[in-house]
Amino acid sequence: MSTTASDASSAPRREDPLAALASLPGVPGAVDSVRNAVDRVYGHRVMRRRSNEVTSEAALRAARGSAALSGADWALEEVRRRTDFGAEAQARTVGAALRLTAESGQLLSIWRQSPVRVLARLHLVAAGKAGVDDGTVGRPRLAGEPVVEAPGTDINGPLMEAPLPGAAEVAGRLDGLAQLVIAGSEAPALVTAAIVHGELLALRPFGSYNGLVARAAERIVLIGSGLDPKSICPAEAGHAELGRAAYAAAFEAYVSATPDGMAAWIAHCGRAVELGVRESTAVCEALQRGAA
Repeated sequence: MSTTASDASSAPRREDPLAALASLPGVPGAVDSVRNAVDRVYGHRVMRRRSNEVTSEAALRAARGSAALSGADWALEEVRRRTDFGAEAQARTVGAALRLTAESGQLLSIWRQSPVRVLARLHLVAAGKAGVDDGTVGRPRLAGEPVVEAPGTDINGPLMEAPLPGAAEVAGRLDGLAQLVIAGSEAPALVTAAIVHGELLALRPFGSYNGLVARAAERIVLIGSGLDPKSICPAEAGHAELGRAAYAAAFEAYVSATPDGMAAWIAHCGRAVELGVRESTAVCEALQRGAA
């Protein structure tokens, strides 16, 4: 039986909780500010001829920033210079961040169909190649399994005080997050990316490197949404510049689950993207002057 126009109009609409978050106070302004900043850097004359160089430099800065938030705060030139990332725990964390930054661009087509599969792959790339071999790599943690951010250290990043959900809650919320991604949303890319990032930080679904995975997932959303298709706006660098204390405070606002808290987290992620844009704008200027 065919569906008439009146039938279609009377059918209940699918809820879009992410779109609802986009209307929270302060969020529309953050979205507009990010969009304008991204448009400006994409309009830079260097991007017409040397965008691949900007992308490569942005990836390096993204990895450095993400590793810093997970306890391996190395200078950019040290990350650029090093070739051995297996010697000790901080080096393994930096190596994991570099691999995730490279891998995230390869998973865009899979993300919208199977986000949980992508997350498992990200964890495998981060932990498996960092020498973590305890049976937890590439799968969500089970009941009773411990969680650390950087294996081999006592550093858990800025998430140490947040309550750790049990394995059953993790499984349910991961499934809910996956369904939101698969269903799609009218929400701006910044909102979707921020919620994916925040939810993965809250769940810490893996035994290790959850911060790195969460920030890589944010990167995937920003690229795949079309906001940053050339991956030149390293939000991870912006998060690191804002600092671990500000990151932890914004995350605490997210886990409060209040409208004000959610808006504060989204706005924080927006500022991080804008600072990432500033990094890449500086790279463009240096390339234009012949200094890079």
